[in-house]
Amino acid sequence: MKDPASESEIRSRALNLLARREHSPAELQRKLAAAGFETEVIGTVLAQLAHDGLLSVERFAQARVRQGLSRGDGPRKIASRLQQAGVKSPGPGAMRDDNGEPIDWLAQAQGLCQRRFGDAPPDSAKEWSRRARFLAARGYPEQTVRQVLGEIPRP
Repeated sequence: MKDPASESEIRSRALNLLARREHSPAELQRKLAAAGFETEVIGTVLAQLAHDGLLSVERFAQARVRQGLSRGDGPRKIASRLQQAGVKSPGPGAMRDDNGEPIDWLAQAQGLCQRRFGDAPPDSAKEWSRRARFLAARGYPEQTVRQVLGEIPRP
């Protein structure tokens, strides 16, 4: 039989973690298991928290997307971080801006590139490659990088 004290303690610990920031169910599972709680009881408590609307994968994904956008991350990097947190499919509302519109990744990449390198287009193939590596490292796909940077300058 389940120990009610253990369930209330797990719930309390989970709520304490959720009060600080949104967590994915997998993150909470890992943290609570590391604290020494039984996996079966953790699962029951997390299911109840989700049922009560206190634990939401969608809300967690939206928070991570907003966080990634504020850092200048692209769609690949954001998706990778979500997968690392245990979110396989973030849901249709996650990859949207604060107004509920789909994120314009091209505009995001252009703004990032302008803030980092200024308004001047790359003047050499070496500079173009440097900017392309920067955008790719931030998680922008090759097609977006090419749209932002245009053609590779020829000497």
